[in-house]
Amino acid sequence: MTQDIAHLRKSYERAELSEDASHADPIQQFAQWFDEARQSEVPEPNAMTLATVASDLRPSTRIVLVKDFDERGIVWYTNYQGRKGLELAGNPYAALQFHWVELERVVRIEGLVDKVSDAESDEYFASRPLDSRIGAWASPQSQVIPGRAWLVAEAAKYG
Repeated sequence: MTQDIAHLRKSYERAELSEDASHADPIQQFAQWFDEARQSEVPEPNAMTLATVASDLRPSTRIVLVKDFDERGIVWYTNYQGRKGLELAGNPYAALQFHWVELERVVRIEGLVDKVSDAESDEYFASRPLDSRIGAWASPQSQVIPGRAWLVAEAAKYG
C-alpha cells in the first residue's frame, strides 16, 4: 500500500512564476492572486493554514479564515485565550500558507504578528452572525469540555 502512495505525483504546469510579471510589493502580488482565486471560484479562497509555536517549542497548525488584508499584512481573528492566542502571546511569530489546489498555487507568508485595535476587533465580532457569537461566548477555546450537553446548556445562557 505504501508504494502506491510513494508514486502519487502531479505535474504542475498551469502557470509559471516570473519576476518580470510579479509586483514588487508582496501585498499587491497577494491581492492579485487572491482575486484570481476568488474569480476562479476556488472553495474558501480565504482559508489558510496558520502555524504557531508554543513555549515548549512544539509547533501546531490549524485552518483559519482571512478576514482582510492591507498594507499591514494579513488579518484574521482568534480568541486570545485559545491555543492560537496564547501561543502568539508567548511567541508573536507565525507562518501562513494558502493552498489553492485548483490554481496550482501555494502562498507562504512568515513574520511577526500584531493585534489589530480593540475597536477593529470589536467591529468584526459584532459583524458575525448571532449564532457564531453565541458559540464563541459559550465555548472555552482549546479546552476540554464535559460534553455536548454542557456546550448546549452554555449556549442557551446567551440565546
